[in-house]
Amino acid sequence: MADPMTFPPELPDTDQSGAALSSPGGHLEGVDESTWMDVVHKMDEVYSQLIADEIELEKKNTELEQSQQFVLSVMSAMSDVLVVCDEQGRIEQANVALCDLVGQSDKALRGTPFAALMADAGSAARLQQVLTNAAPPRSGEGLDLNLLDAEGHAVPVDANATPRLVASGRRQGTVFVGRPTAELKRAYQALQSTHDALKQAQQQLIQSEKMASLGRLVAGVAHELNNPISFVMGNVHALNRYLTRLSEYLAAVHEGAAADTVGELRQRLRIDHLLADIPSLIEGTLEGANRTTDIVNGLKRFSATDKEARAAVDLNEVIERAILWVRKSVGADFTVHWERGEPVMVSGSEGQLQQVLMNLLQNALDAALGYAEQPAVWIAVERDRQWLRLSLRDNGPGIAAKHQSAIFDPFFTTKPVGKGTGLGLSISYGIVEQHGGRLRAANAPAGGAEFTLELPLPPPPI
Repeated sequence: MADPMTFPPELPDTDQSGAALSSPGGHLEGVDESTWMDVVHKMDEVYSQLIADEIELEKKNTELEQSQQFVLSVMSAMSDVLVVCDEQGRIEQANVALCDLVGQSDKALRGTPFAALMADAGSAARLQQVLTNAAPPRSGEGLDLNLLDAEGHAVPVDANATPRLVASGRRQGTVFVGRPTAELKRAYQALQSTHDALKQAQQQLIQSEKMASLGRLVAGVAHELNNPISFVMGNVHALNRYLTRLSEYLAAVHEGAAADTVGELRQRLRIDHLLADIPSLIEGTLEGANRTTDIVNGLKRFSATDKEARAAVDLNEVIERAILWVRKSVGADFTVHWERGEPVMVSGSEGQLQQVLMNLLQNALDAALGYAEQPAVWIAVERDRQWLRLSLRDNGPGIAAKHQSAIFDPFFTTKPVGKGTGLGLSISYGIVEQHGGRLRAANAPAGGAEFTLELPLPPPPI
């Protein structure tokens, strides 16, 4: 409330000559007390309005200071460098990140050309091109700059330059926001190293599971190798005996023995039978050696760490080899319903695809052997223009509902302890994904579990 105001002293009216013009009562003529009261109230209102305006102005100033403090705190908290330049490229404001990078205070940087912080002529030229752009995009434009740090070293910065416009749309300056990429590169390298280590661990896990599967096949493969090796050994012993006879006969011929003696020796040593039998012995030996080579090569393909190798693979051969080896390792009677058709070519790693087929077949037989009187597996292959689909179904109990969502999880298994690692299906799933395919599991309508393997077919030749 304004302080109460007093009336002005009563002054006599005067004429042009200065003579007082008196009026009754000593007041100004025509001015009464109510008029003075109106003047006092009006002045009081003006004074009150002045006080209210001053309070509002202080409030606005406080809000402005808070806004400025907020902007400064945000700029100070930014890990990216921020520079505000005027139309000529002189620094108007810089945040803490830039000051720490270049080793100068904001006060020292203000008014200096931003180009003075460039570490090379190329960066200065790119900066000048942005500053002189008459029609810069409002969304900003990216540029790579090399800034001089406090020690005089070049620091690569991935920057974005955005024009600063006034209300009329005229460009008033440029705002640069940049992130030093050296730290990003170090983070990327660390991420890449972690990724490589993870891939190596995954490959080692695949190889370990492969060796575990190979261990289960040792007995069957040993028996498979024993047959051709025994055949070769028998033929070699026979050839050795034949060599002794031939040596005795040829020695008599070279010594010039009589014709009767040579003839009798030829008949006794059965030289004619020997010569007729040698080709078949050699052929059988070569066949046994080739069979041994095929088995060894199959083992090498299966055990090789060729995860990146991709070649044309006939899936029929992979299925046949998987059936043969699993049959030898299981040691129990089971039936496989499968007929080999025309070649089915896919692109991939033969050893890894064989590992997938053996895992699926082994799991199917493990489920059926403890459930059905006559374990059986059905394998069917079909294809369309883009995909090959292989379905493998057993006559086991199927997949329990509570297990369907975890069937491909690592280390998940329903087998007793010591009978499985829980990695076979998980690794098979990963291998199929690496080949650009899909692996699904469900219960077949006819009973048992059914796994569907889908692989992309190579594009037809042009």
